[in-house]
Amino acid sequence: MRHFIDFSDLSLQEWETLYQRFEELLAHPGDFRDAARGRALGSLFYEPSTRTSFSFQAAMLRLGGGVFSMNDPGVTSVSKGETLKDTIIMCSGYADIIVIRHPCEGAALAASLHSRVPIINAGDGGHLHPTQTLTDLATIIRLRGGVSGLRIGLCGDLKHGRTVHSLVRALSSFEGCSLSLISPRELAIPDYLRAFLRSNGQRYVEVTGLEAILPQLDVLYMTRIQRERFADPSEYDRLKGVYVLTAGKLRGAKKDLLILHPLPRLDEISADVDADPRAAYFEQARLGMYVRMALLMRLLEQPARTLPPPTAGHPSHTCHNPLCVTARETYLPALIHSGFCAYCDKEVVL
Repeated sequence: MRHFIDFSDLSLQEWETLYQRFEELLAHPGDFRDAARGRALGSLFYEPSTRTSFSFQAAMLRLGGGVFSMNDPGVTSVSKGETLKDTIIMCSGYADIIVIRHPCEGAALAASLHSRVPIINAGDGGHLHPTQTLTDLATIIRLRGGVSGLRIGLCGDLKHGRTVHSLVRALSSFEGCSLSLISPRELAIPDYLRAFLRSNGQRYVEVTGLEAILPQLDVLYMTRIQRERFADPSEYDRLKGVYVLTAGKLRGAKKDLLILHPLPRLDEISADVDADPRAAYFEQARLGMYVRMALLMRLLEQPARTLPPPTAGHPSHTCHNPLCVTARETYLPALIHSGFCAYCDKEVVL
């Protein structure tokens, strides 16, 4: 069973095939209106969402399929203490494919262990958001012709930003691009991601200022400071508004700069930027629906499976990350890869 938990679940050849289908869907959407006829998408959103939830629902409907949704766990059996495992086993008996967003890191991987049907990760806490990465890559390639040779700046909350984590990992699969990671020191990329960049030979720099580096960038990926990820509200109040992109600041930027944002935005891109032809974030959101149509079509090619026996874990593995799904769903098998928790990517001490 193929799931989509991280961009690395695709080979580059598979990504190119997916991108080609994305272009076909853009050009001739009516040709695919029956591609998912009779199929059902289970949409499980344990956290708030607008674009990702709507775009998946719209994608399935435009392919001729149906959708059933959980957008408020408080009115489901989750509020009674139902485990993720039981929810997924139940839902995978009704759906042909499941998309899940969850506050715990590694929840999508955990769900895939107990599903009869493909699982798509729509965001697991502050960890990963791979379908946003598909959207980001498709937007860059469509509007800039490719990734190679580009200098890409990622700005804002790089510590908690799951869209950033996924995009950085994916960009390391492409040759010839360089990354400028722009954040306050307190919100820099996590250690595991820095180790990933080094082990993959990715060219990158970490800086704290936006304006000085802005003229050098081909792509600027702005992100919001994520209030919901802060344990201390005063720390959020101290850091919010640290980066604000305005029309005035863009005067020295490249004429063909591509300005992206996974949205929602707060104050990090002022409204006067919206009219700039370099601002592509609303087009980026629109393109996300077509990318997700292509992904749904690819994964729906598989038949449902019989659930395998429970996966055995490492007997001495304990993940000490309180945000890891294993802290909440304590029945999960302990899984490690090269000294890191397979669910949340944090280092494990054996």
